[in-house]
Order: sequence, then structure tokens, then C-alpha cells
Amino acid sequence: MAAWLRISNRNRAYWFTLILCILFLIGLLGHFGQSTSGVLFTPPFSESFSGTVEASRRPPEPPTYEKLRKWEDELPQHDLSLPFPEGKTGRYVKFDNQIKQLGWNNVLNEVLMNAHLAYVSGRSYVFLDYYWKPDYYSWPESQFRSNPPRTPLNALISGPAAGGAFEAGDDAPRAISEHWFDIVCPYEQRRFINTREVKPAVWNSPGIDVLNHWAKVLREAPENCIEIQGDYDHDMFAQVFDLWIWGSSRVLSLWDEFTSSPVSRLFGTSPIVKSAVDANEYLFFPRGPRLPVSSKLGPKDPFDRMMAVHIRRGDFEEACQRLAYYNSTFYSDSPEYKDLYAKRCFPDQQGILEKIREARRAYLAEGHNEKRVLDVMYLLTNAKGEWLKEMLRYLKSDGWHTIVTSKDLELNAEQTDVNGAVDMEIARKAAVFIGNRLVFIYE
Repeated sequence: MAAWLRISNRNRAYWFTLILCILFLIGLLGHFGQSTSGVLFTPPFSESFSGTVEASRRPPEPPTYEKLRKWEDELPQHDLSLPFPEGKTGRYVKFDNQIKQLGWNNVLNEVLMNAHLAYVSGRSYVFLDYYWKPDYYSWPESQFRSNPPRTPLNALISGPAAGGAFEAGDDAPRAISEHWFDIVCPYEQRRFINTREVKPAVWNSPGIDVLNHWAKVLREAPENCIEIQGDYDHDMFAQVFDLWIWGSSRVLSLWDEFTSSPVSRLFGTSPIVKSAVDANEYLFFPRGPRLPVSSKLGPKDPFDRMMAVHIRRGDFEEACQRLAYYNSTFYSDSPEYKDLYAKRCFPDQQGILEKIREARRAYLAEGHNEKRVLDVMYLLTNAKGEWLKEMLRYLKSDGWHTIVTSKDLELNAEQTDVNGAVDMEIARKAAVFIGNRLVFIYE
């Protein structure tokens, strides 16, 4: 969320959840399809590898995560002798219908909400690996360690949703890995609940009603081991919290419930992501001319003087066109509307520069007596070639002396694997953030 766009506390929940809706919707528009395993669309491998990291910056081999997987296997809750509500008599729920092979932001939304549903149901959440869409993976098919590629959840996040501890005094069962679920809940001991048995009763209901309805089903079920399966024969989006919730105002009713949940409050990034940010922090220290003694030196923390701008190019132009088409069924199908949408979703260089200048002026003006300085620019971007070079020239001419892009980060194999989460963490820490997938909803 752009820090310079101040919103009232009354509207903060509305705008935040609307952002989540837009993020989820954009990601899904490019991946319509059906599957029996929660995969919306699995494209055939193309001969030309696109990836997210250029070969010159990519470590020679993808990570094995041997130590991290061993750490996950040895989580203290992975113990059959533990007393109820854990151990062999514990209560568990696995969401086999959880989305796979989609962008990380889309998957993260569902992970957190499913984990909260498990929490209010008195069951242990079964966390899964992140399954990559092959086109998004940083290494070519010939180097895949599995097909599709997979990343341990604890490489991306930390907290109760990934098996982390709850607060003192909270006896809720901790999340377990999918591997441990196979041990504590053998296949023959599981009850399988298909979404067609539950979703129709709350098909168009507010999100909070969907949550409460599912929680009642899971609480009242006598079986210890439950696995949720999707009705992909009749429901293209067969998740518990599906596109039709995330992409509509129905999600707004979940705000108060989720933000007070320990799944939300104790959520954090992973040590791998933190290590990447820490290792590259030196890149963000100001490199401009020395300021005179009488001027405002500003904060010492480089993130407190940083603007982060998300500039996604390439495949995103087509995604924006699909989003405009989707919304045109509600508003307008005119060329003028599509042009306006393009300016918000896939702006050109001048549009981006105008927004940056406006945000900088507004942020500094709001500082009043604070020693605000904004002289560090971080670009979260997959742009390349002349387009990026020209953009950097424009920014330098506007007085940005310290400019760093995603391509400037030095990352090892594990950090490269989660480079999107690294970008997100840097943007979260920045004083100002502008995203080309979000900014249009404020206009």
C-alpha cells in the first residue's frame, strides 16, 4: 500500500481487502482451467525458458532444501506420543483442494485463510509445499528436482500457518507437514469431504458466513483426520475460499475476524527471505552527493528513506487486457474504458514517472516537522533491455541518486528460489510503496 495515500481507519479494512481481491483476481485470470489436484491450469513446457531470473544471475543448480526439509520433519508437533489435541489422537484437516501452480500472492491468501479456518475449527492445519507454475520457476525444466517444482513453505513464510508456535496459553494444535499427515492420518483413516457437500449452502454468502459454516462442519465431524477435496467436475474454483469470494465484496466481512487471529498476528517472513534482505541492505545506503550540515539528514535506516515501485512488464500486459475484459461485463466495453484501464494496470514510463513524482511530493509534504528524506529507489521489476535502461535514466534525472532493481540483488540458490518473497519484504519495509497492480483502485 502506498504510504503517501493516507486512508481513514474506517476505510482501511475496505481498501486492504479490496487490494487482496484485485491481487487474487489478476493472478487467476491467466489460469482458467480444471484439475483434480487443485491446479487451475498446467501448461505444456515450452522450448523457450522464460523463468524469473536471467541465466547470468541464476545459481547453477536449484536448491535441495535438505536441511530445511529435515527441520520441518523434526518439528516438535510431529510426535505420535503428544497428548490431545496433537499426537495420534489429535484432530487434523488437510485442504487437498488448495491452489497449486499459481503466483505466490494468490496461494498465500488461501494458505492463511485455510490455516485460520483450521484454527477456529480446533484442528491442526496441514501445510503444503508451494507448487510452482513451471513458467515462473527460476530454473529450466532440465534442472527441475520435481515436476512441477516445489518449495517448502518455511522457505517463504514463518508463523502458525507454517508450523510455528502459538502464543503462550493458546492450546490450539500446531500445523503439521503433509508428510507427517500421511503418518498420523493413514489414508484408510481419513474422512474425505468434497466441496460439493458443503459449498452450496453458502454459495453466495458473505465470507464470514462461509468461514463459520465450514468451521461448524469441521468442529462437529467426529473423525480425527479430514481431507477436503474439490468438486472439479462442477466447480472450476473448487476451493473453500474461492475466486468468487476473493474477487468480490464478500471477502470484506472476514477482515475483523482474520486480523485478530494469531495466524495473522504471528505471521512473518522466513529466515531465508530475511537473510537475503540483510545481505543486500548495503545496496540501499544513499550514494548521492553529501548533504550540507544545515540540511535535514533524514533517517539512518535506508528503508525509511526508500520508495519501492512494482513495475511488472512482459506477460502482465496480456493479464491486464484480460482483467479489463472481465470488468467490462460490469461497466463498459468501450475503447475509452480499455484505454483508461491500461493506464492504471499497465502504465507507460511517463505515467509511472508522474505517479512517482506525485507520491514523493505528497510524502515529503506530509512530514511537517519530521526529518523525512526520500532518496532511495527500489524497483521490483521483470523489465529488461532498453525499456529498463531508459527508465533508470529518467529516474536519475529526477534526482534519485540511489537506484536498485531486483536484478541487482546478490542471491544464493535458496534466496533465488524465493526471490519474489524477497522483493515483497523489501517493499514492505520501504517508507513508500507504489504497485502497478494496486494503485488504480485509489483513483
